[in-house]
Amino acid sequence: MKFKSIYILLFSMLLFSCQDDSKQRAIEQVKEAKKKQTVFENINRGWIFDITPIDPTTQSKITGWNEWRNFLAEINQKPKSSIGAFQKKAATLSKKVVELNNNIPSEFNKPQVKARIGVITTKIKAMDLFIHLNQIPDKKVVKLIGEINMEIEYMQLQMEEIVRRSQIPREEGEPNIISIKDTTRAIPNIQIPK
Repeated sequence: MKFKSIYILLFSMLLFSCQDDSKQRAIEQVKEAKKKQTVFENINRGWIFDITPIDPTTQSKITGWNEWRNFLAEINQKPKSSIGAFQKKAATLSKKVVELNNNIPSEFNKPQVKARIGVITTKIKAMDLFIHLNQIPDKKVVKLIGEINMEIEYMQLQMEEIVRRSQIPREEGEPNIISIKDTTRAIPNIQIPK
């Protein structure tokens, strides 16, 4: 009889403790859902890529650079539905930014432009990394979006500067002087035998 009452007591305690766990789990799930919704709203509010139009002369020089056009078209499309949509968009941007190194117009295939592409790639991959974490640091993601905007603007300014410099006329004989100053073309020291 004693054992029977002890078993009943233990069973009832176990039953009540399981109910408390399910209530606690339900409360935690609601808190987690609210937190995810807040993160989504913050990222949705901060996901603004404001790409300034590029100078028409420079634009005409990059018309054949399909990777750049595809990247800008992709970055201008804002996902709307869920945090998963933002994660997919970040992954797509991460792939598109890597493709920017392909088919760079010869006029812009310079270290300055490649360095700008490298910086944009780094920022977008960092955003992709942060947005795929379990606990998404929404403030870091929004900050990176602002930095990406700035780096794209710097890249466009760099391309405009290259075009502007290429339009400066050279003086007569300037290429000859530049080639004379080039130390790689210098006459090697040859000792004359005596």
